Amino acid sequence: MTLNNQQQSIIIAKRVFKTNLNVRSGEKVLIVVDTCNRELGEIFFKASEEHGLETMLMQYLPREKSGMEPPKIVAEAMKQADVALCITKTSISHTNARKEAAAHQTRVATMPGLTKDMLLYGALNADYQQVRKDGEALKEILDQGREVIIKTGDQSLSFQIEGRHSKASNGLLRQPGDSGNLPSGETFLAPLEGTANGKILIDGSIAGIGQVTEPIELTINHGKLVAATGNEGKKLLQLLGEGEGRYVGEFGIGTNQSARITGNILEDEKAYGTCHIAFGTNITFGGTIDAGVHLDAVTLTPTVMIDGKTIASHGQLRWNEEC
Repeated sequence: MTLNNQQQSIIIAKRVFKTNLNVRSGEKVLIVVDTCNRELGEIFFKASEEHGLETMLMQYLPREKSGMEPPKIVAEAMKQADVALCITKTSISHTNARKEAAAHQTRVATMPGLTKDMLLYGALNADYQQVRKDGEALKEILDQGREVIIKTGDQSLSFQIEGRHSKASNGLLRQPGDSGNLPSGETFLAPLEGTANGKILIDGSIAGIGQVTEPIELTINHGKLVAATGNEGKKLLQLLGEGEGRYVGEFGIGTNQSARITGNILEDEKAYGTCHIAFGTNITFGGTIDAGVHLDAVTLTPTVMIDGKTIASHGQLRWNEEC
């Protein structure tokens, strides 16, 4: 019998609960959606019920931009659950709600911008053991590193990372307090604030904007985004505001070989061999910026060097060659 897309979606959602989240009998599951994602929420609700879990779905109005807090009642409910899935238009990954829920031992999976296409194909169907292996190898390099240089064509951006600890987000959120994106596959950290200088070409996608129509050149001075080319660059500046939102808050490298570039930042930033920088909040993963906004920008085929050693180029990870 041929399964329709709805049936296939529920099967994959059930696999996510079992493989990625390690759900167990008697656990309480909270599914958080905004009004843009009710249908996807109901797919995961059905999958959770089929696992025999006590399941609740909460819905709220979409937030304006990533990094904004969900309603307080949602944040409180997240702390009471064993597992919380957050399927929202804008990301709540870098919010106090997510951080506090994890501190209360909730396993939190944030899925901002998830689509049914992404559920059926692409990054959620990765070999997550391989994602973990690549992510941990990158983590070891980053944790020992001092300086990162990203080259994109004639542009070069450098910043300091000494003393900052990276996170290998591998999509396996199986222990109490684990949290991260699903689909996943990135190793990232918070660069030392104020140390980023230079230019970088963004030719992939930008959170809140989508896949760029032309490459955008970003100019960064003492950690702050001071110029961005084109109409989409202008929009990025507007979304970030005039304050701390314009400071470099994150650097990450994609480790998911099944991830595609679709214009959806949730999947795009995980694509193997890409890198991304983000502006705004990083206090939730080791930095000092609390800006109320967090927007990622993806570069497709950068050359990434750490302390003079090339670890990524031409869409491939290369630590085995030089490290």
